[in-house]
Amino acid sequence: MMKTLIWFRQDLRLADNLALCEAFAYAKSALSSPIKVNNEQVEALYVVSTEQWRRHDVAPIQIDFIERHVNILAKGLATLGVKLHVVHLPLFDDVVEWMPSFLAQHQIEKVFATQEPEINERQRDEKLLKLGLPIDFVAQDCIVNAGCVNNLSGQMYKVFTPFSKKWREITAGMAIAPLAVPKPIAAALPEPSAIVFDAEKKSSHLWRAGEGEAKRILDQFCSQSIQDYHLERDFPALDSTSKLSPYLAIGVISAKQCLASALNRFPEALVDDTSPAKTWINELAWREFYRHLLVAFPRLSKEKSFNEKGDSVQWRNNIEEFSAWCEGRTGYPIVDAAMRQLNQTGWMHNRLRMVVASFLTKHLLVDWRWGERYFRQQLIDGDLAANNGGWQWSAGTGCDAQPYFRVFNPMNQSSKFDPDASFIKHYVPELKDALLKTIHQPTFTKDTQMFDDLFSDKQAKSVNYPSPIVEHSFARKRAIEVLSSLKR
Repeated sequence: MMKTLIWFRQDLRLADNLALCEAFAYAKSALSSPIKVNNEQVEALYVVSTEQWRRHDVAPIQIDFIERHVNILAKGLATLGVKLHVVHLPLFDDVVEWMPSFLAQHQIEKVFATQEPEINERQRDEKLLKLGLPIDFVAQDCIVNAGCVNNLSGQMYKVFTPFSKKWREITAGMAIAPLAVPKPIAAALPEPSAIVFDAEKKSSHLWRAGEGEAKRILDQFCSQSIQDYHLERDFPALDSTSKLSPYLAIGVISAKQCLASALNRFPEALVDDTSPAKTWINELAWREFYRHLLVAFPRLSKEKSFNEKGDSVQWRNNIEEFSAWCEGRTGYPIVDAAMRQLNQTGWMHNRLRMVVASFLTKHLLVDWRWGERYFRQQLIDGDLAANNGGWQWSAGTGCDAQPYFRVFNPMNQSSKFDPDASFIKHYVPELKDALLKTIHQPTFTKDTQMFDDLFSDKQAKSVNYPSPIVEHSFARKRAIEVLSSLKR
């Protein structure tokens, strides 16, 4: 008896999973008689590639989050009558060598898997197809498939605004209807044993796991917060963002589910520019823009700047300054608080991602690839497309990037978006008794300690916080001179 296989990758969910639904449909249609499908008709696969993950700098906290969701997935599949095979193969090339024998051993007639936009993943899949293996790669990682949002010349947009306009036109004409979890294909299986990855992990316990939890967060955000998102999204002390990115990154929830929930609350959001949901939906469009770019321009997956002139920038790459940035001790409280949030939680507020990326690449003139890699090694929501896109935007090397001469002033960002310094004081507790003015306007000195007027003499003796690592006006002028090579 020939079987069907569903190969899970970055789609660790049962709901709105087209690959899963097509696998079930194929298994049922393949039967030559109306007998009931048995438990061997459909099987599932997840491959743990720890060495590939290490080379891709996947964060230990994200690996832990993935492991938790693979366990949840295995239990959910068991209720549908499907066994999940979890196989450890270090590299993607090992998958290519191993797959033919696995399919033969398990008598697999057809495989269904979700397409992935990253180049190593696409190369792996192309090698599998060249072997003649019966695999259908299903396009569902975006709401609108890569290659379908093009300009009048049939080319991928290189500017976000016209891309987003076209994307909204296309999505407005689509039926945004997420797929339900398919009905069981066979009798339920016993609860599977615990799955443990042989990999370095860091606890992700601050983030609840499960499709149900992700859907609850989404529904709560759309019913309570989305209408004020455009007003509050830039303030890190407020709980005003959806915090769905960890779930989207590994496919616990789909972008289509997110859009459907937003449209359920604000049906006009794709066609009415005054809709309260427009700003958040625009974030979904940014996600798709960067994923489409990965497919259209494979060099982005190879640590190359979109603007080729970016590869000749003379970065300073001072290791000590980079370490200070990583550890949250630059002497700029808003930067340090953001980096400590990242290091402690595996997540950072989006406004602050722009602030710290601009600071590293422009104030310190450290190669954006250093920052991108450090983020990837820490983030629970690590995603190559979004991470690469965000870093190249900040550095001025990317597609539709921030101009090289625009240098975020961290002091203005601090006073504007954390006016009472509540976020800063939470992550930089040594400043809990500092004056607001001096938190937002740190004075550059050549000492290793903060400016004299921040604390009383008695307080100063017990506080260890550095002077700003570089003076803003000097850094801005230097950055503009060095990065002027990016002029197009």
